[in-house]
Amino acid sequence: MKDFKKEFSVFLETVKKVSKNTLESYLRDLSQFLDYADSNDIKSADAVDNDFVKQYIIHLQKSGKSYSTQTRALASLRCYYDFLTSMSIVKQSPVYDIKLSKPEKKFPEILTNKEIELLLAQPDCSDLKGCRDKAMLEILYATGIRVTELINVSVHDVNLQIGILHLHTDHSERIIPMYPDAVKAILNYCTKARDIVVYDSNVTELFTNMNGQQMTRQGFWKIIKQYTKQANIKKDITPHTLRHSFAANLLENGAPLRDIQEILGHSDISSTQIYAQIMRNRYAQSYKKYHPMAK
Repeated sequence: MKDFKKEFSVFLETVKKVSKNTLESYLRDLSQFLDYADSNDIKSADAVDNDFVKQYIIHLQKSGKSYSTQTRALASLRCYYDFLTSMSIVKQSPVYDIKLSKPEKKFPEILTNKEIELLLAQPDCSDLKGCRDKAMLEILYATGIRVTELINVSVHDVNLQIGILHLHTDHSERIIPMYPDAVKAILNYCTKARDIVVYDSNVTELFTNMNGQQMTRQGFWKIIKQYTKQANIKKDITPHTLRHSFAANLLENGAPLRDIQEILGHSDISSTQIYAQIMRNRYAQSYKKYHPMAK
């Protein structure tokens, strides 16, 4: 099947002005769809109809893809065919009237205090990689930042003397305090490991891979998986799990919801309110389990 990935990539960058992560996701989704189309002997973009797109979504579901993955794949295809339509390559987009049924809402996985301690204790700080990994895990749990924010943190964004992380973008700015153990881990990494790993003075990212180049989201995902397995934690932990655990633990210990919203960088309080729901659900379960009159 003839594709227009190069032209679509330029369109996303120059017209849509999407972020680097969105660009990579859309192109990856498109490649997967094109492979599926080829396997079904689809010869051209205009040979794809509404039924075939629905068939592809069913294929994703049967392959065990999450609801969010399906939603993004649909958004990628919609954008791709809107582009093809605007260029008169196809007459009409086949991505219309397709709605995904929302699955039952699940609360995000939250780690217990013991699990957090186990996970943070896994890196071996006697070697360079372990020293770096320890600092990354500590700063992630200390601040609740997103993994994208983590891999983009600059050496200039951390003030270890007063223990703060200063995040700033074109649209927002956050100053987040860090607990002493996190500051200690970052200081240890900066003094003992970073200058050895990062040999290019032009690299400003605080954390890199072991070749001194910027770490990827996938790279950090593997680090999390490695230490989860090493700690023998059975939960399905992702980088976002530490962010969820950070927020839930703050709320459980009395932090106001608005403060948590500011720290997490949520533009809408409704995104933060899910942690209140988690706490209510946890307390309800404890009540039913332990109150003698509730059994």
